[in-house]
Amino acid sequence: MNVLSILVVEDDEGLQNLLRRLLSHEGRQVTVVGSGQEAIRVAREIPVHVLMTDLKLPDIDGLDVLERIHKIDPKVIGIVMTGYGSIDCAVRAMKAGAVDFLTKPFDNELVVGAIKKASEIHCRRNQIQSSRKAVREQYQLEQFVGASEPIRRVTEFVSQVADCDSTVLIHGESGTGKELVARMLHFNSGRKDRPLIPVNCGAIPENLLESELFGHEKGAFTGAAHTRIGRFELAHGGTIFLDEIGELSLGLQVKLLRVLQERSFERVGGSKTIDVDVRVVAATNQDLELAVQQKRFREDLYYRLHVIPVTVPPLRDRRSDIPQLVNHFLGRLNRGKQSPVPACSSDTMARLMEHHWPGNIRELENMIERLVVLNRSGMIEPSDLPDRFQQRSAVPEQTASQFISFSEQGVNLSREIEQFENRLIVGALRQANGITSKAAQLLQVNRTTLVEKMKRKGFDAKTQGCPAF
Repeated sequence: MNVLSILVVEDDEGLQNLLRRLLSHEGRQVTVVGSGQEAIRVAREIPVHVLMTDLKLPDIDGLDVLERIHKIDPKVIGIVMTGYGSIDCAVRAMKAGAVDFLTKPFDNELVVGAIKKASEIHCRRNQIQSSRKAVREQYQLEQFVGASEPIRRVTEFVSQVADCDSTVLIHGESGTGKELVARMLHFNSGRKDRPLIPVNCGAIPENLLESELFGHEKGAFTGAAHTRIGRFELAHGGTIFLDEIGELSLGLQVKLLRVLQERSFERVGGSKTIDVDVRVVAATNQDLELAVQQKRFREDLYYRLHVIPVTVPPLRDRRSDIPQLVNHFLGRLNRGKQSPVPACSSDTMARLMEHHWPGNIRELENMIERLVVLNRSGMIEPSDLPDRFQQRSAVPEQTASQFISFSEQGVNLSREIEQFENRLIVGALRQANGITSKAAQLLQVNRTTLVEKMKRKGFDAKTQGCPAF
């Protein structure tokens, strides 16, 4: 149980006893003291959630007590009591951080109501804090799924630039996880407790996008019945994520350029300049350099956005991560199911790893969701896959010199070796019916070596449809 700690500061002994009886309740810990100095000492020794203090104390003014205890813990909720009620006193109390002001003699129900209100504020703060903590944990760098070289480079990039305020431009095909990278950048930065505001520039009609980004004043256009705050204002102190930045019209590109240069703007229909402290992270699946050459994207804006670029690799370039991604999606989708789908068979996993995945991780995630929903037998077998997975591509036997050809960019040797090793391990496990000792013999390695490789790559007995190590 979350115990509410209440510190009462009152020098009248009769009122001390009354408040102690009135406030002592299941789930509450009440400490009563008679002076401000004693209250400050107690606040240093034990957690205090609610401070209920008289305004007139024998040694220190009650508002001074509240301010000094706020320096110890700014989250303390203040309630001020006084026999000299006035508007000025109430205003001073609220400025000092009090949420309630009670005038003596007060009705017992008012005291109970004030504590109930303080308790609700305390609970809401705890919920918000827990929610923020959960979100931060969700987007820790360790949550990147995969250990391939391409994804390691992205992880290293985020760790290097997350805590700076420079603009980041994320390149990548649709479905590769560009928004995930943006969220990782935000939640691993010093702005993590401030807002992250996403804007899909391609999903909002052009005639509404300016108002969405910068807000508008009342009467700025037909239907503008109220002043509206835009996304840049909402992101003040935090991060704004501009997805599909290549879809911006040339007119809006000019206005965005000014925000990047001057960190200020005016609402639609307004004349007041609004300053913002915001980090800009943009993403695109377009070739913006080509768009600049074709006069569809401003060159000056491109270079403003292209301060720190990063490319998120397509799934076909990180096939070795597919088993870990499949396990991740299965674990999430199985959560709460009475009959969870345990894993993919080794043959199913091999076919998933051979697929080209034009829709990237989004396509894989949707595929796993479909398989979990439709699966009735437990293990996911090749027959559960769509028709396009049923025909496996056969590679004709050729010499290495006949089979290998290089593009002008060459190949990533480490990645190719890792992917080939994964295919060998999957094939050996399949032929050995999941018995790792037999698979190790087929691969001519020690069983412990094979087990360590499988752990590092996210392979395990269940993933391959094997009985056990």
